[in-house]
Amino acid sequence: MKRDMEKETPETRNLSRREALGLIGATAAASLVGGVAEQPASAEQTGAPIQNTKSRIVQFAAKPEPVAIDIAKTAVIVVDMQNDFGAKGGMFDLAGIDISGIQKAIGPIARALVSARRAGIKIVYLKMAFRPDLSDLGAPDSPNRLRHLPFGVGKTIHAPDGRESRILIRDTWNTDIVDELRPQADDVVIYKHRFSGFYQTDLDATLNKLGIKHLIITGCTTSVCVEATVRDAMFRDYSCVLLQDCMTQPTLGNSSPGSNHDASLVVAEVFFGWVSNSDQFMKALHVQPIAAAQAQRQRTA
Repeated sequence: MKRDMEKETPETRNLSRREALGLIGATAAASLVGGVAEQPASAEQTGAPIQNTKSRIVQFAAKPEPVAIDIAKTAVIVVDMQNDFGAKGGMFDLAGIDISGIQKAIGPIARALVSARRAGIKIVYLKMAFRPDLSDLGAPDSPNRLRHLPFGVGKTIHAPDGRESRILIRDTWNTDIVDELRPQADDVVIYKHRFSGFYQTDLDATLNKLGIKHLIITGCTTSVCVEATVRDAMFRDYSCVLLQDCMTQPTLGNSSPGSNHDASLVVAEVFFGWVSNSDQFMKALHVQPIAAAQAQRQRTA
């Protein structure tokens, strides 16, 4: 898939009808949008300065077709890249689940975040976690509770540095973002207690206040929390682009390695949005914007 996408560049492919409509919509909506205050782990807003990003439309290779985004209306979503899933001593590791794929995704995500921040794109972190009393885990017969209890949710452990911590509990080492991707001061951090980042959280309200319409999706795991969040985003009319090298899915049940990850990406590109990779996304942020290039051609014609 990556090889196919690299053959297509903004200069070598004409816009499809779907892409042209997306570009027209992005251009029409290219007004200046203001940021909101940083959201701490509680998702409450603070008094951080508002950040302004100028409208800039870029296009990059994706499946099923190239996609155009306005960076002033774009946010990068980092799903659940926390110690419980991606670090030694976290929930997955303690449960015997292979975390090597999640750790492999850290590098591409980190590079994509550097490029996004330089372009003025807002970064939003989602963290899967429950309150210390497990009041948001669900009723005794809730599937959410029943599926998490075997993983030891709420269990007290000791973090690698010796600190006392608890599996999937807010404000502990377990639910901290992995060190390599640690949020910066002006990033948004939102806790969630179900697989989707939109369910009973401030995510939708935050994105609306920021004027966001395009979501660059990264994180873990592809076929669970990533896909659940993408589905809910699409239902709310956000345009999602999944960066395939910035996400992963450990093998589930009797499935073959990688099959769930690949299936989720196919469903995403057919029904829910677009699939690309970090190289294409970063390359687009460093090329001349489409609108500026068109204006320059008109001036020199």
